[in-house]
Amino acid sequence: MKTKFLYLFLYLFLFLTFPVISQTKLLSWNLENFGKSKSDQEIAFIANTLKDFDIVTIQEVVAGNGGARAIARLADELNRKGAKWDYRISNPTTSSAYKTERYAFLWKTNNLKLKGKPWLEQKYNLEIEREPYFATFEIKGKTITIATFHAITKSKQPETEIKYFKLLPDEYPTLNLLFTGDFNCPQSHSVFTPLKKMGYASILENQKTSLKSKCKGDNCLASEYDNMFYKSNSLNYINSDVVLFYKKFISLKEARKISDHLPIWVEFSLN
Repeated sequence: MKTKFLYLFLYLFLFLTFPVISQTKLLSWNLENFGKSKSDQEIAFIANTLKDFDIVTIQEVVAGNGGARAIARLADELNRKGAKWDYRISNPTTSSAYKTERYAFLWKTNNLKLKGKPWLEQKYNLEIEREPYFATFEIKGKTITIATFHAITKSKQPETEIKYFKLLPDEYPTLNLLFTGDFNCPQSHSVFTPLKKMGYASILENQKTSLKSKCKGDNCLASEYDNMFYKSNSLNYINSDVVLFYKKFISLKEARKISDHLPIWVEFSLN
């Protein structure tokens, strides 16, 4: 009996003395042409894919009213899954009309608090076709600012845009920045070297994230395009991976109606 009381005492002592680390799961997804063309069934599938995460950021939201409405539909579906979600959607990016898009953030309100108003980066909007969208979240008294981004296609040399990201930490020296999205460029490219020298690390390496048009045997993935870069001394990395959602469909053609990219995610705590 004395031994049981001793174990109970030690458990309570450790629980009260050492605070529980707050772990957060962030997911990023390029949801191809996310707008009114997505059916209710597709919205429901996407919500089921997202429901176990704390923060979600989406790229390639249609710039017109259909995109904003689709995000509202998705938030409504998520709110039916047992947790309260909120969301923000960006204004259309300021590039030429045929490439302009929106970004979105969705998050569980019981775990996170939005700090201030999200914003599209303005300083480099002439150099970057679809300027990144920033939002700051408070998690247990600590903050992280997520910049979500969709680069120009590989044929247009996305590194000519990405090179400006090395300037953003100096633009926002007081913010704990995390860059995420579809870079259309692998993390091994030299354009990311300046960020890495500043202490930024990628959550994925040698991981393809876009879908082929057709599978070749079991090989359905095409390129290393999507990733996240975080400041390693400000964020405690726990785990990361991709979601192989296409395996839930009878064909790759059906899966690509959802997106031609995989969701990527990271689990972390803040230092």
